[in-house]
Amino acid sequence: MQHDQTGKQLDAIIAAVGEVLLGKEEKVRLALACMLAKGHLLLEDLPGMGKTTFAHALAAVLGFSYRRVQFTSDMLPADILGANIFDPEKRTFTLHRGPVFTQLLLADEINRSSPKTQSALLEAMEERQVSIDGQSTPLPEPFFVIATQNPLHQSGTYPLPESQLDRFLMQLSLGFPDRSVERQLYEGRNPRAALQGITPCVTLEQWFALQAQAAAVQASGSVLDYVQRLVDHTRYSGEFQWGLSPRAALGLMQAARAWALLQHRQFLVPEDVQAVFGPVVSHRLRYQMRNSQHADPARLVLDKVDVLG
Repeated sequence: MQHDQTGKQLDAIIAAVGEVLLGKEEKVRLALACMLAKGHLLLEDLPGMGKTTFAHALAAVLGFSYRRVQFTSDMLPADILGANIFDPEKRTFTLHRGPVFTQLLLADEINRSSPKTQSALLEAMEERQVSIDGQSTPLPEPFFVIATQNPLHQSGTYPLPESQLDRFLMQLSLGFPDRSVERQLYEGRNPRAALQGITPCVTLEQWFALQAQAAAVQASGSVLDYVQRLVDHTRYSGEFQWGLSPRAALGLMQAARAWALLQHRQFLVPEDVQAVFGPVVSHRLRYQMRNSQHADPARLVLDKVDVLG
């Protein structure tokens, strides 16, 4: 009975977000898997592809508090975290909390800010807390960052350092809409208008229960062997500058478990690992040779590592 209820809740979330982000069910499922696995999400695409609307829809459907920060070249860390301001009447400092104190933070065009400002999110993303003037303050629960970035060839962008990229469990690209979907937009359908009618599909307690169920999905020894072979290939094949870290490998397992739950299963199969492998690892891997003919490192690994060993 509980399993049936879980499936209905997850399907309702996917359908509700799909009313806003038309024709992108797989991307919605991947983003939801990322959040069920307690991970942060990086969206890379051209401007105007619906990234901001997507993040807002997720927050609305899940009932999370939501803040959007537009990153610019002159932004300072205090603009995100907040600052202690002196109150002359009370003769004491008071913490004025920045927009990071929310449940879902949209860091819009994060790669248009300087590395110093980008790094302000590192502690928040990893520890779910921020340090201001030596004082640590916890962030709300749950806490997610969805960051968008423009392609690096565009002007005014700063590449995210590897340490920052590693904090994002997944990286997705929405891509252009299907012709039929884009035709609906031409005819006047406004996805942003659908945001106004969204009501949360789950309570916070139900969301925490869904995360706990995702973490409890069972993995057999054969599936764990497959994951280890995939990870080992990135580390020891000589094809990449560096392999997947233990944090990345654990993130892969968490994301695969969440994907299995979205398929209404309480156990992992290799297809679950394969479904999330690209979004989890592609932004973490760099080829050893610059002139490699393989554009997608995740696809290369999946093609070379046999499921059966």
